[in-house]
Parts: sequence; structure tokens; C-alpha cells
Amino acid sequence: MADPLSASVVLRALKREGLTIVEHGEWRTHNRNHKGPWGPVHGVVLHHTATSGTDDSVRLCYRGRPDLPGPLCHGVVDKQGRVHLVGHGRANHAGLGDDEVLRAVIAERYGERPPSPNEQNTDGNARFYGFECINRGDGEDPWPDAQLEAAERAAAAVCRAHGWQAKSVIAHKEWTNQKIDPRGFSMPGMRERIAKRLAGKPEGEPPTPPEPPEPRGSAD
Repeated sequence: MADPLSASVVLRALKREGLTIVEHGEWRTHNRNHKGPWGPVHGVVLHHTATSGTDDSVRLCYRGRPDLPGPLCHGVVDKQGRVHLVGHGRANHAGLGDDEVLRAVIAERYGERPPSPNEQNTDGNARFYGFECINRGDGEDPWPDAQLEAAERAAAAVCRAHGWQAKSVIAHKEWTNQKIDPRGFSMPGMRERIAKRLAGKPEGEPPTPPEPPEPRGSAD
């Protein structure tokens, strides 16, 4: 069981992972907490937006739609590799999913993929951080290296801050059989990338200050 990170800690963790961050509006207090719990949190869900264009996609994720109010995630990963922060707290991103998947994520024990979801019985909005990646999701829209690396870094940043491993990161389609996102890259491959990153130090980590010199004795 893990309490959600504060907005300041999330921001610091993302920056320490070497990410370029764009903060939008009142993201630190923009959430759906009045509709249900936020936490305990157990992992990260990756999505694609099914949209194109940075400005429009970020605006949609911040404001939401008439049938689904925003925020629709916590961060939006654009094709240049920047992370746009649009919310903190409960967000309308994961929806209902499978409790068996949640147990596998909490245990961080499964094979290449978590169990196939077949039930919609667990509130994912309360239990997961969410990052939307800007992509049409049609199988043709490219995934630039910078964007995939930023998604990797963002997920790793949250995992590192919580002490989680790469198997705490899943796709939306691995949480529910009602979704297909993210489409266009391999989630087992993404988890391998995250695991390798977590095995090292965050690239934004400030350098360790040198040891102070030994004091010199007074001259004779």
C-alpha cells in the first residue's frame, strides 16, 4: 500500500529523471478527488491519446470532454519528449479494470505480461498514475525515439520515487479488455527499458559534492 506522492515530489522526481517538464494551469490541484478516492496507489498506466497535435491534445487532457471531465491523466508525453503536467490526484484515465491484474501489479510478479483482463470490477482511477502519449493509435502514426524515451523516463521516475519495479507499469489495454492503448510499441519491451533505467541512477541527479579537504595544521 502506498500513499500518493505530493505534486512537488512528482515534479522533482520527473526532473531528476532528466525530463523536460511543461506545467499547465492549476495542475497541482486539478483532479477528480470529489468523485472518489485517490490512493492507495500501486502503479503507472500508459495510454495513447488517439489525437494529434500537442496543443489540442494537452488541452483535451486538461479539460476533458463533455462526457468525461478532465484531467484525463497526470502527464501528457508529446512527440518531442516533453512531459506536460495537467493534473494531480484522481484523474479520469484508467477506469474500471480487473482485480486480478491489480494483484499481479502489486506483487510485481508475472511473466512478460500481467494476467489477461476479463472483468471490470476495480476502480483504476484511484490506484494508478496515468501518462497519455500523443499518438493517433491507428498503427501508422510514428512513435519518435524521444517520445518513447520520455514515456520510459516518466514511468521510471514514479516507480523510483515509490520504490517500485518495472512490473508496476502496465498498458491501459492490460488493465481492461475494453481498450487498445497504447498501440504501436511493445509493453514487455517498454518494461525492459524501464527496468534498465531503474538499475542505474537518475540522470538528473545532482552530482555528489566532493569530500571537504582535511584541515591543515598550523605552520610551525
